[in-house]
Amino acid sequence: MLQRVWYAVLQVIAQGLYVALVAGRAYHRGRVPARGGLLVVSNHQSYLDPIVAALPICRPFNPMARDTLFRAPLFSWLIRSLYAFPVKRARADLGAIREAIRRLRRGRIVLVFPEGTRTRDGSIARLHAGMIVIAQRAGVPVLPMVIDGAYESWPRGRLLPTLRSLRVIYGEPISAERVKASAPNALAERLHTEMCRLQAEVRRTREPR
Repeated sequence: MLQRVWYAVLQVIAQGLYVALVAGRAYHRGRVPARGGLLVVSNHQSYLDPIVAALPICRPFNPMARDTLFRAPLFSWLIRSLYAFPVKRARADLGAIREAIRRLRRGRIVLVFPEGTRTRDGSIARLHAGMIVIAQRAGVPVLPMVIDGAYESWPRGRLLPTLRSLRVIYGEPISAERVKASAPNALAERLHTEMCRLQAEVRRTREPR
């Protein structure tokens, strides 16, 4: 209960900063189910992504984050308090997979970045199909989403972020039944295509009218 209150307070503060400082916008928030386990699949532009992905949604996101971020005790406590959990990227991390499935079966939203690392040029790379297996084993829907503007704000190699306009767009969820019936590689390809389409859609909102 205290963790949920803590999360809600920080979310309200961050939402105000998101709108005031970076003119943040979110599109199709209503596509995110109000309850039940859900695997959210996002592109990965910068360190800002776990924050930007979850800000517009009332339900907490549970980000799967690389284990090196948990080495500093104070920062580890902070991100764990915001529902993040670690994954080792160098190999198949069975512990992280089990934790993701456990949280999904408990009705939570788990956020993954299946490109495996931050983009080097702002484009969306091919997706690792392992996240499909997680959704299949947990029996939950998969929802694609795209973050745009975070790459320009905080690309790889830059020490600190700059203030740039940020956008996030949520796709239509793919039902648990369709996820279970799909071949992981084929569904990963389909999600990649949809995420590229969402990226093009959200970038049109930046064009002068």
